[in-house]
Amino acid sequence: MLNTNSAQQSDLRNLSRRPDTTKNSLEERVDIYKETALNNIQFSVIIKPSIISLVALLLSFFLDLSTVPILGNITVKIAQILFPKWQPVTESFTPYSFWWLPVVVYIIFVMVAYAAFKKLKKEVMRTPASETIDKIVSAYTTIIDSISMTLPLIGAALLLISIRLGEEVFLGLSVPFEVKALIVLALGKLFEPVLDQLSLEFQNVVNHVTDMHDKYYSKLQLRNTQSIIKQLSIQQSNSAAGKLPELSLKDLEAYKNVLGQTSQISKELLNNFNAIQTLLEKINGMQNLSSEKVEELKILAQSISTASQSLGDEKTLTGLKYLESIVVKK
Repeated sequence: MLNTNSAQQSDLRNLSRRPDTTKNSLEERVDIYKETALNNIQFSVIIKPSIISLVALLLSFFLDLSTVPILGNITVKIAQILFPKWQPVTESFTPYSFWWLPVVVYIIFVMVAYAAFKKLKKEVMRTPASETIDKIVSAYTTIIDSISMTLPLIGAALLLISIRLGEEVFLGLSVPFEVKALIVLALGKLFEPVLDQLSLEFQNVVNHVTDMHDKYYSKLQLRNTQSIIKQLSIQQSNSAAGKLPELSLKDLEAYKNVLGQTSQISKELLNNFNAIQTLLEKINGMQNLSSEKVEELKILAQSISTASQSLGDEKTLTGLKYLESIVVKK
């Protein structure tokens, strides 16, 4: 995991050094980064978080009312070790063996995790958003929870039925099945960190993509502001030297006064753009818009309206005209 994160950070640094002049170049860099980072994420990342559930699976072989492969009737042997004077009860029937049930269910859990892994790769490559990851992980976690909780409930129903059917069905079928079903329930809960780990790995990619967008537009705003300041400095120097008699020092001073307002408007526009991008990602990950989501849209609309009103301010328009005249005369 550390190697994967280091590789992702290295790729991000390398990509950030590349020249970016248009939004298309940014999207190209983001696509290259996503492809590289997602290829670095392997399904083997589930090994560490799955160790606990694997240990529980191995312990399930020691909790059985019948014989299990290789170990034999291990539960009776453990009981004899703990209670040397105890003698096993001679039974007239052999209980059904369900040692295979946790193994089969655990394989299903691994297959569900692999399906989630492939789905996350596909969706993050297409739409890198936190909401997408949460939605996918939640869906597959629900599948695992449903499987692990259904078997104990079925076992409980069998127990109730077998009470009426007699001791042989009760001890030979229902009880062994319920024991393994409860183990499956424990395996399901212990397997959840596997999906959490997948979520974390892909969330790192989404975070880096978001950082790339933020840095790009921040640099773009800074570059534009520096360019305007440089033009103002040149104009002021030329005016002081008498090279531009048509521009007075008073006009240049006015340009500087409105520059602060223009810079503030640029910041507001950048913030609104980031808010729009975040909201679009949220909308992409939802099926129906609730009243809370509609309220968020209203707040964003008000923010955009405020920025638009700022652009319509008389002082701002005057400042923009001054700046336009500078660029034209340059």
